[in-house]
Amino acid sequence: MRRRLIAAAVLVAAGIAGVLPAVADVAQPTVVTADPVDFTPHALDGTVRAIAVVGRTVVVGGTFTSVADEGTMRPPQRRPYLFAFDAKTGVVRGSFAPRVDGAVYALAAGPDNTVYVGGAFRTVNGASSRGLTRLSVSTGARVRGFSAEINWGDVRTLAVNGKRLYAGGPFSAINGVARAGLARLDGGTGAVDAGFDAKLTAKNMARVRVEDMALSPDGRRLVAVGALTHAGGQPRYQLAMLDVAGPKAVVANWHTDAFRSPCDQSLDTYLRGVDFAPDGSYFVTVTTGALTGPGRMCDGAARFESAGAGAHKPTWVNQTGGNTLFSVSVTGVAVYVGGHQQWLDNPYGKKTKGKGAVDRPGIGAINPKTGKALPWNPTRSRGVGARAIVATSYGLYVGSDTDKLGKEYHGRIGMFPLP
Repeated sequence: MRRRLIAAAVLVAAGIAGVLPAVADVAQPTVVTADPVDFTPHALDGTVRAIAVVGRTVVVGGTFTSVADEGTMRPPQRRPYLFAFDAKTGVVRGSFAPRVDGAVYALAAGPDNTVYVGGAFRTVNGASSRGLTRLSVSTGARVRGFSAEINWGDVRTLAVNGKRLYAGGPFSAINGVARAGLARLDGGTGAVDAGFDAKLTAKNMARVRVEDMALSPDGRRLVAVGALTHAGGQPRYQLAMLDVAGPKAVVANWHTDAFRSPCDQSLDTYLRGVDFAPDGSYFVTVTTGALTGPGRMCDGAARFESAGAGAHKPTWVNQTGGNTLFSVSVTGVAVYVGGHQQWLDNPYGKKTKGKGAVDRPGIGAINPKTGKALPWNPTRSRGVGARAIVATSYGLYVGSDTDKLGKEYHGRIGMFPLP
């Protein structure tokens, strides 16, 4: 194993103070190495579900309860659902120990060294704050003036563009304002944007549920995926693209019927993740679904071009052969996918290695142009799956529910650096 040090210069995120640009994964010049750095800390139980980088601090959320620094004699520290560490040294930040009483599913960097937190919690630091809060990264305290609560359910995905905060999940109201599955808030106060309502509906389903969303790098378009059948009264099965540059949520003249194709009939949605390319020209979705075979959208990754009007078909689809993909990060040179897959390039497999399949246990990379697996194959102990993949200017963070990454011990989180 080789220990790599990260130059501090690349760890300082632009826009840490004041207004943030639209959140998007960082363009990288090459594929990351297959050898994770040795200094990241370890979550000792549960699952890492979300990762956000705020300046030189990495904030981690999930269902874990305790964490430990790498390579020290310090005892494990109790950190239910949320902790932070120094991106350069890996040392867990002792000053960041907010008290949340439920799982954290979503994180987004905020202005002025803060982080937005979404999940299934009801209280934060002893105060009512159901599903959503904003915290100081320095102290873990709730940010004064920000107040937002969902009515029930949880918050599963967050995105920030300037002073606008987007939240998605299975909720039906925030701050008493009806919003089915998706809302836009004032990032400073938490107030619901009264003019912005995507009017998502889910015909013949129990409820609307946004599983994930992605903002284009310019902040003008948002793609939401999950249990939905209509947006603004227009048919949009499992995926809706919205024009969000103005005061209202305008359903874009962009749609796809790709996800009308059947997968496991017990699922109200089989979409699990989505991410825009750094240049905004395309986005990639990942799915579960159980049914396999050429032409299906189940258990795979798919690229869609974001330009143009009307109906769109996927540019390519890469199937696992029957294993779920949960997370995706597009960096321009690679599409990183995580789940509990065993293979990629496997349209003919049925929980088996079919013709042409390549081994990519737990994590893999896809060529964004051809849709075929890249040689990168660090491996990960599969478990339920990798729930969080986040690209930065210096590497790729991966969060999951297992403790082997790149054939080394890494408790539920690790980072692959750029060469």
